[in-house]
Amino acid sequence: MNDAGGTIRPIDSAVVPRFSQVATFMRTPLVEDWSRIDIGLVGVPFDLGATNRAGARHGPAQIREMSRLIRQVNPSTLVAPFELARVGDVGDAPVNPLDLLGSVDSIAAFFAALHAAGVDPVSAGGDHTVTLPILRGIAAGRQLGLVHFDAHADTFDKLLGSKINHATPFRRAVEEGIVDPKRVVQIGLRGTRYAKDDIQYGYDAGMRIVTMDDFDEIGRKGTIEAVARTVGKGPVYVTYDIDGLDPVYAPGTSAPEPGGLTMRDSQVILRGLTKLELDIVGGDVCEVSPPLDQSGHTALSAANLMFEILCLVADARARRKGRR
Repeated sequence: MNDAGGTIRPIDSAVVPRFSQVATFMRTPLVEDWSRIDIGLVGVPFDLGATNRAGARHGPAQIREMSRLIRQVNPSTLVAPFELARVGDVGDAPVNPLDLLGSVDSIAAFFAALHAAGVDPVSAGGDHTVTLPILRGIAAGRQLGLVHFDAHADTFDKLLGSKINHATPFRRAVEEGIVDPKRVVQIGLRGTRYAKDDIQYGYDAGMRIVTMDDFDEIGRKGTIEAVARTVGKGPVYVTYDIDGLDPVYAPGTSAPEPGGLTMRDSQVILRGLTKLELDIVGGDVCEVSPPLDQSGHTALSAANLMFEILCLVADARARRKGRR
């Protein structure tokens, strides 16, 4: 599976059985020389920021395994990401399971190096803390817009006395000037709250929040239109916490919330973003905990969402480079 001397293309599952060979993200080659790729598929096996049910550190491994089922062309948009860009699995960002802050720093450094090499990342977490160091690594002096699917806003100032955890990344990102809150859309928020003002920070900062109650009113089309009106033409990052899905589709996560998005809702919204021609520079899928769903169903959903985000990143990169 190493790319040395070979072509940057995934293994064709119509030729080589899906159960054969070592598992990599979507059967792409494992790449050590980043100059040979445009998009890097990255694992971030970190869950020190999870505050209840752990196990998301094992998410990238199971998502790699379940991504054997991914083929090569999006059935709705007809985007073929492996034709538009050279895509490779670059392995896992370095973490220390005994050091939260040290791991955050090493993750950020890894993604900064990827960005410096001209590689756009599509990642699998890991708990949702990991999006903060990813954004730190790829921001490079620019403010990013954000399309954020989640049951939770993740904009607390502190949780259990900690300012760096899976409930705080987007507040930190706004405070650090990495994310422009007026170019943020949060989709799928729901679930019981600690207090009435749990998500008020986002409203006050100017984020466009589409709760599940809102989604019931405006639907998929209205949500896509909300993204179009909000994120603008600047660089955009897409992050999908798997608990944005209803637990029927994703039981293996640390904080499942009934009454969420369907897998079909998510596919339609993500595919709808293609027509908006956004400048999407990366994305991730987080919070898959294999010990909580050994069937692999949650990881299968995550692998498919990761593919949808890859299609968006590949399409945007091709337009940026004048190839589409």
